[in-house]
Amino acid sequence: MKFSHFFAAPLSILLVAGVARAQDSQKYGPNPDLPEPQRGLLPDMSVPEPAEWGDQLPTVPDGYTITAIATDLKVPRQTLVLPNGDILVAEGSGGNAPPLKPKDFIAGYIKSQGTTSVESGNRLTLLRDSDDDGSYEEQTVFAENLNAPYGLALVDNNLYVANQDAVVRFDYEEGQTEASGSPEIITLLPSEINHHWTKAMTASADGDYLYLGIGSNSNITERGMAAEVSRAEVWEIDADTGMHRPYATGLRNPTALAIQPDTERLWAVVNERDELGPDLVPDYLTTVQDGSFYGWPFSYWGQHVDPRVRPQNPEKVESAVVPDYSLGSHVAPLGLAFSIPEMGDEFAEGVFIGEHGSWNRSDPVGYQVVFIPFRNGEPDGDPIDFVSGFLTEDGKTRGRPVGVTIDPEGALIIADDLTNAVWRVTYDGDE
Repeated sequence: MKFSHFFAAPLSILLVAGVARAQDSQKYGPNPDLPEPQRGLLPDMSVPEPAEWGDQLPTVPDGYTITAIATDLKVPRQTLVLPNGDILVAEGSGGNAPPLKPKDFIAGYIKSQGTTSVESGNRLTLLRDSDDDGSYEEQTVFAENLNAPYGLALVDNNLYVANQDAVVRFDYEEGQTEASGSPEIITLLPSEINHHWTKAMTASADGDYLYLGIGSNSNITERGMAAEVSRAEVWEIDADTGMHRPYATGLRNPTALAIQPDTERLWAVVNERDELGPDLVPDYLTTVQDGSFYGWPFSYWGQHVDPRVRPQNPEKVESAVVPDYSLGSHVAPLGLAFSIPEMGDEFAEGVFIGEHGSWNRSDPVGYQVVFIPFRNGEPDGDPIDFVSGFLTEDGKTRGRPVGVTIDPEGALIIADDLTNAVWRVTYDGDE
């Protein structure tokens, strides 16, 4: 299968040919070695130039097969597997944050070179495999005229969608191929300024609550603390009434949330701050504890004070929780899904994480889906490259993984917002 992209010509002086294994220099796990902060007039900024797939496919481990089950989408971000096996895809791109400084214009330009030129879909697309052959031959628009939809959750007959400005609810009946009516607004979300616009979402195990991630409005409070009210938080929302409260704070940009099977604990992946050097600050995977503070903006990785913040807050720094697991700096995790035994013995216990990839290092990192093994319910071991090949040997990028989801049969579903496709990875079983 061939894929095509159409991109504006890049500013070559700013695009660096990296290597796919640059991430080997990163530090992982619960106790990463953190270097001294590096500060300069401008951070290292580069993004791999987009390239076509041609006849190539992403690389998966032996015993696994990857196929594109949907193409020509409009910025697919997150997916949800419905009870009958249909897949909903949230398509869209948002944001509303005017640049503050010259570096913001430069960073915005560089980042734009690694994104699709396709217009935001602002919709949900439904994929259906009617004959169970893995091809998902039916593709219909389930709902449209949304506002940069991202997080998705299904509770009984209620389908929740986290737009960039509100959580809305659709009535859902199994087998529907399109929504039966307009959605109901459950609760409005902070959106007057949307520096980090994505609103990650998952439902509690009992379905009573929705957990929603809201990113900060800046890298490190450049817009002032008033712009950060109700930002850099995970909210707990009553799924019936929309009433909500801050569940955890100080998470700079919680981009994906998931409930751990058996323990029912809430986990998140978080994009940390920039401009402290190529190896700071680690993005991370962590449990999200009720009432806890995770450091932003005053500190990172526990009690490491960020000297740029004024005024300082030693009391908040002292209370900051250390995250569970470093993913390495600037990998930009945007997807999180707990595995199941049907994924095969090596990948039966742990999480899959979609890494969208860096723009703020001279050597690119991320641009892949990794597996973090767990033991006894906790992360245990280094990341394993599960889906790679998005970065080419000459330092270009064919795709950028975002959301990841596991279907009940043991297939990994990956949204790719550069290829504008959804990939499906299946386990071939023991030979």
